[in-house]
Amino acid sequence: MYHALEVLPLTPAIGAEVRGLDLQETPAPEVVVKLEQALLEHLVLFFRDQDLTPAQLVALGRCFGTVSLPPIAQPHPDEPDLMIFDQTEPIGAGADTWHTDASWIENPPAISILSAVALPALGGDTCFANMYAAYESLSPTFREMLGNLKAVQDITAPMRMARDKEVLQDTIEDMQRRYPPVQHPVVRTHPVTGRQALYVTENSTDGLVGLSPRESDLLLGFLLEHAKSPVFQCRFRWEPHSIAIWDNRCVLHFGVPDYHERRIMYRLCIEGDRPV
Repeated sequence: MYHALEVLPLTPAIGAEVRGLDLQETPAPEVVVKLEQALLEHLVLFFRDQDLTPAQLVALGRCFGTVSLPPIAQPHPDEPDLMIFDQTEPIGAGADTWHTDASWIENPPAISILSAVALPALGGDTCFANMYAAYESLSPTFREMLGNLKAVQDITAPMRMARDKEVLQDTIEDMQRRYPPVQHPVVRTHPVTGRQALYVTENSTDGLVGLSPRESDLLLGFLLEHAKSPVFQCRFRWEPHSIAIWDNRCVLHFGVPDYHERRIMYRLCIEGDRPV
């Protein structure tokens, strides 16, 4: 049901809470247009008290494009395009690094949607960071240099650094055969806004093409630390039936691993283009 749609910014850099909308009913086309405009402006939108069934959540996702299940995701038994995250010990599981979803595939998702199903009594927030702002805060000379660089995105990068030493080399090699590393620009241009954003992540960016290992480590380390500045961020405290929708092309996110109780989330990804 559509009442008076309100979009309330959370920080100057990123994030807005949307009120006046019942997502149990699939939004009308004119409402979707307003949400898309708000998403382009604020990069991540938050909704409270949205008790959606899995089917309703998938229907919501389809308003924004083609729903697609990324590789190796755990699908919902009734909705194969819907992913399930069910965790009690999140440290080292991958979401506790600054990342974009599935940056290691040729066409990473354009938009991601996350819905809270079951939450710990305390903790489990998610932080979001504006990569337009991270890029634009760099000096013109530095931005010019980055514009010529590409980064290797590799699904096995976190496996090689995992605290779980039982990850075997043959497992890593098999994963690389199934999902070969790809190269994406360090600075990508958003296909709708035309703005440029940093596009490196902590969990799958595995080096900068054309640089020595030492140069790559130093420059990538700087970029990743720079991207984590609180100036570019907002932090969202989940409540039951909260939903977040974000632009995966220009936003990094980080799941705070400060809980030891069960946390269940549903996630949808909307197909995107190859970064340029």
